[in-house]
Amino acid sequence: MTGWDHSTDFLVVGSGAGVVGAVRAHALGKDVLVIEKSDLFGGSTCMSGGVLWLPQNPLMRREGVPDTLDAALRYFDTVVGDVGPASSPARRRAYLDAGFEMVGFLEAEGVEFRRCEGYSDYYSGVRGCEGGSARGRSIETKAFDKKRLGAWQDKIRLGFAGGLNAYTGEAHHLMLMRTRVGLATLARVGLRTLFGRLRGQRLVTNGAALSARLLQVLLRRGVPVWLESALSDLVVEDGRVVGAVVRQGGHDIRVRVRDGVLLAAGGFARSQEMREEYAPGRPTETRWSSANPGDTGEVIRIAMAHGAATDLLDEAWWMPSWITPDGAPNMCLSERTKPGAIIVDAEGRRYFNEAVAYQEAGQRMYARDRDVGGAVPSWLVVDSRHRSHYPFGMSPPGRTPKEWITSGAMKRADTLEELARQCGVDADGLVRTVERFNGFALEGVDADFHRGEGDHEKYHGDVTHSPNPCLGPLHKPPFYAVALYPGDIGTSGGILCDEFSRVLDAAGKPVAGLYGTGNCTASVMGRAYPGAGASIAASAVFGFVAANHACAPAAA
Repeated sequence: MTGWDHSTDFLVVGSGAGVVGAVRAHALGKDVLVIEKSDLFGGSTCMSGGVLWLPQNPLMRREGVPDTLDAALRYFDTVVGDVGPASSPARRRAYLDAGFEMVGFLEAEGVEFRRCEGYSDYYSGVRGCEGGSARGRSIETKAFDKKRLGAWQDKIRLGFAGGLNAYTGEAHHLMLMRTRVGLATLARVGLRTLFGRLRGQRLVTNGAALSARLLQVLLRRGVPVWLESALSDLVVEDGRVVGAVVRQGGHDIRVRVRDGVLLAAGGFARSQEMREEYAPGRPTETRWSSANPGDTGEVIRIAMAHGAATDLLDEAWWMPSWITPDGAPNMCLSERTKPGAIIVDAEGRRYFNEAVAYQEAGQRMYARDRDVGGAVPSWLVVDSRHRSHYPFGMSPPGRTPKEWITSGAMKRADTLEELARQCGVDADGLVRTVERFNGFALEGVDADFHRGEGDHEKYHGDVTHSPNPCLGPLHKPPFYAVALYPGDIGTSGGILCDEFSRVLDAAGKPVAGLYGTGNCTASVMGRAYPGAGASIAASAVFGFVAANHACAPAAA
């Protein structure tokens, strides 16, 4: 076909962690083009903690942290289970094998990593789960000065930490500001931020640092990155994807692609239409989502129009969230794992372990709402000791913004009965639940849901509190509550791919010339979240795998 406006060997759609595929393809000697539909680089990765969950990674080996392939596979088996082809044995093995190679490759490209010591796998130590690592398999990039990007320094999407240069692996200590380790961590983060500014640097950490470092490698290699350039369609000839139509500045640009198109875009968390289509009858709203605003699902639609199979479209990276007075969702993580907090339904009853991994927490909320009702929203209830000891949202311990109360976003009452009335929760049920829970807290054993047994639960608890770092009674008024919704940080179902990142059709055959990774694909993690950075790591690894297969098939 004639009429091409541009040509390249390898086209990457999206600028999140999947751009590792662009770096790899260029290193293999190919011409590469990256397109991003928004005016900022980084996608969902830039808004994240920027952590990568990678069993047997090189940093673990260098620091003597034990891990084995067998342990990682057993962990996959007992945590993820059998969820179909998205998490096939071949895909899991490809993820584990390529992850080690990818880290070494990125380090050789100048990307600097650090281990998140103690950031345990989410199901390490949990009943029935095997092969988890209590010390953790997660890594993150070191702080990066955006000034090193030159004219591109303001093209990086804003990270979630704002101007504070805290590592994701330090965050749990910052939630314990009244402790010695919490104060030491706060001082270290403060000095890092201050010294960076005094040196005239524009330091970023977390996902912004990962995205900035990947962009630096792309720029150094001379890989063109087109912002405000959206995929409009794929071009297929004789059953093979040979190009793409890119919408830029109100005009279509036809891009000829010789080796492959890698779809590394976001999911559809911001599309109310697609949320309702793939989870009919379930309460769901885009306003509960903290996902990238660009996650509107058109790349999935385009792939489906060209025969791509899909899976897990009803699933997401759930993140229980409460709605602040300005209408924005606030992710709820450490608040629900600390002593002095419970989650109840409309009957005032606990129905799951509040400290479980965030994706499972969202799943539990939906399951309860489906089977019993009254769980969307649920209510996070804390007492004044919790409020005085731990941060809540972006508010430090002991400080509850007046507008939270006056707006009704947070309820406050001197008795549990009055708090229940304000929340529309059964008062007798709430009182009985708190009495039973307080008994568990004093004994240090949650006989109903085993809260505080898993290593990750303890990690996000209060290490200074005994006998259980996650259990503390609710007895000191006033009491507080917020409505909790099954928010998310992105969808996790989409295009179905094989172990080489090739997009598959309904018959399970590869769509020639088309690859996929990231939240537009059905995740190798299935319906679980094994550890911190599982989604970002999978995006990066399968971008790396796609480049190997498309650009060096013999080596792959």
